Amino acid sequence: MPMLRSFLVQGASRGIGLEFVRQLLLRDEESQVFASCRSPERATGLRELASSEPARLRLLRLDVTNEGTIETAAAEVAEQTGRLHLVLNVAGVLHGSDFGPEKKLTQVRPEALREVFEVNAFGPLLVAKHFHRFLRHDERSVFASVSARVGSISDNRLGGWYAYRGSKAAQNMFTKTLSIELARLAPMAVVVGLHPGTVDTELSKPFQRTVPQGQLQSTESSVRSMLSVLDGLAREDTGRVFDFRANEIMP
Repeated sequence: MPMLRSFLVQGASRGIGLEFVRQLLLRDEESQVFASCRSPERATGLRELASSEPARLRLLRLDVTNEGTIETAAAEVAEQTGRLHLVLNVAGVLHGSDFGPEKKLTQVRPEALREVFEVNAFGPLLVAKHFHRFLRHDERSVFASVSARVGSISDNRLGGWYAYRGSKAAQNMFTKTLSIELARLAPMAVVVGLHPGTVDTELSKPFQRTVPQGQLQSTESSVRSMLSVLDGLAREDTGRVFDFRANEIMP
């Protein structure tokens, strides 16, 4: 039986990305899922899912900081299908082994700025560059990038977090600009940003002690909510950013 719907989850090795893969496999039994990450051979959770769904889940090596791997991954997808119904960009970075969110100007470092922008802003745009051809068909499709409320310029009241705020604001601008071009090239595609809320993942772990009680979400809950938001998108929603409750986040 031919696969009826095909999805790509970029940044799927753990956390939200891995949960997206799991829930997409469960909710559509006739779907084909492509899951990408930097090192599939070390992605234990992904490999376990792939062993249980060998006909439906294909693992891809894709590093958003290396455009060659994005191009190669797109070629591998093209061997299996000519169309995708959902492209999800999940990979993101807030802190690294030698840097964290800046609380003041004296903590700003060019190396950290480059790394955060390269993953959070450049990454989804380069994925769009090589994968938008799979959205140019006559069925509804979605290109979504996991964003953050702190990427909203109008909502910035606390300052700080220069690299992360700036990279997510840039990502949101790329989302808007991409939506305008794809309205001509892939008129059935909806291009959006998604804010997952504060989720219990490695990205948020160093900052969870400041999260108000009841506001820290599980990956299961956040992904379930975001998939519901994606299900409800209309073509006029393209270019916008929504949170996991389907509320629009203003630029």
